[in-house]
Amino acid sequence: MEKTPIVEMINISKQFSKVPANDKICFSLNEGEIHALLGENGAGKSTLMNILSGLYKPDSGKIKINGKAVEFNSPKDSIACGIGMVHQHFELVDAFTVSENIMIDLKNLKQIYNKKLINNQIVKSAEKYGLKVDPNAKVWQLTVGERQKVEITKVLMHGAKVLIMDEPTAVLTENEIESFYNTLHLLVKEGKSIIIISHKMKEIIKNTNRITVLRNGKSVGTFDTRHVEENKISGMMMGKGKIYILSKRAEIKQRKVLELKNVCCYSLKGSVKLKDISFSIHEGEIFGIAGIDDNGQRELAEVIAGLVPIEKGDIILNGSSCINENRRKHIESGIGYVPEDRMSTGLVGNMNICENMILESYRYAPGFYINWGKICKNVSNVIKQFGIKISSINDKVSIMSGGNMQKLLLAREIELHPNIIVLSYPFRGLDIGSSQYIKKLLIDERNKGKAILLICEEVEDLLQLSDRIAVLHQGSIMGIVKPCQVNVKSIGLMMYGNERDDYNG
Repeated sequence: MEKTPIVEMINISKQFSKVPANDKICFSLNEGEIHALLGENGAGKSTLMNILSGLYKPDSGKIKINGKAVEFNSPKDSIACGIGMVHQHFELVDAFTVSENIMIDLKNLKQIYNKKLINNQIVKSAEKYGLKVDPNAKVWQLTVGERQKVEITKVLMHGAKVLIMDEPTAVLTENEIESFYNTLHLLVKEGKSIIIISHKMKEIIKNTNRITVLRNGKSVGTFDTRHVEENKISGMMMGKGKIYILSKRAEIKQRKVLELKNVCCYSLKGSVKLKDISFSIHEGEIFGIAGIDDNGQRELAEVIAGLVPIEKGDIILNGSSCINENRRKHIESGIGYVPEDRMSTGLVGNMNICENMILESYRYAPGFYINWGKICKNVSNVIKQFGIKISSINDKVSIMSGGNMQKLLLAREIELHPNIIVLSYPFRGLDIGSSQYIKKLLIDERNKGKAILLICEEVEDLLQLSDRIAVLHQGSIMGIVKPCQVNVKSIGLMMYGNERDDYNG
């Protein structure tokens, strides 16, 4: 006799501004399985899981938990049924400590509680799942990867039986990813059931039991992972006619756009994050940065973007020093910046698309008033040019998919015609089609003569796109190499501290 699924979603439909995000989707999750939900950005994956987690109410359709029909009016109802979701954009309070964030809604927490005991429980729980967290750290001090670990620990400590994970490995290193999936398999053995939204196809095929593919808000089908191939799944996700050909045609020019000389920088916690960093970036060059997470990449991007001051050294843009100038000055000087955390740093979720597009340029509008009619017309043209999928330019950015947010951020920076664009993990959490589109966009900008600093966790992407690659380890440069001189293995050795003898900036 076939067992009843632990979760059933039957003919779920949901519309936003009369645009269907989910169209009669059916989805089921069996007890003790890892079930992947795949599809391009905007295919309806996050909407479907937000319905299951109680954030959205479906316009039509039914949800059953252990065979019993339920109705979720809020995430509280979903949590009561043992469902917990780790969102792609984190649900943490920046001003609170890790411990305080985890204690929110913690079951059976007394008004007078033993903080030391709770902190010990957090550390023990995190270590059990292979997730190292500091209970006393403020969330605003943490990297994106550390915040993700806090979110996962929080959901597990709240007693979830069904875990929904939206791009859970997007911010993890290779070693952390392996440890993460080991944790998931342990959880499955304990009887928990897991839904993963991801775009990392090799991980999904290796670690899941079943795959459900969505496209344009509809279900393409559900498949046993053992019986599918990566190319077949990619084709079902993308449809036809979405392959972009990448070609680096232009030559690097001699003029230096940006130069760093012996730059040193401390983290917000007071530790040294950049140690005597020296390199230059030329016109028409993509300069890649490789490194294991939290080895100075974040500080390097923020120093160049004008968000973090340096302790020593010099930063030269177009021949002039620009050290310790604020972000506004750096924007005026032509330094574009796409941060790794697009929602907390790059975009304002409660503002609409037009408002977000002019965040860096509204001060320079002629006269005393902003001409919204002209802006809306310009934004509509940009939306069409960059292939950004929206229902209306008046939509709040918070309801956009990750890939469309990333396109919006890139469009905003490119439209300002900067001298150099700094990009931190621009492909993180994106589907194959969106990643290919953005890669082509970067190559096109490079071929137009733009200088680009590209920080990326995937070595293969850096080798594909970069003209030169600098490898960071504990805030120092292990070497600067050309892709033709190295491979994934040799870059990996440098990431773990093996310095190249032929290094020069």
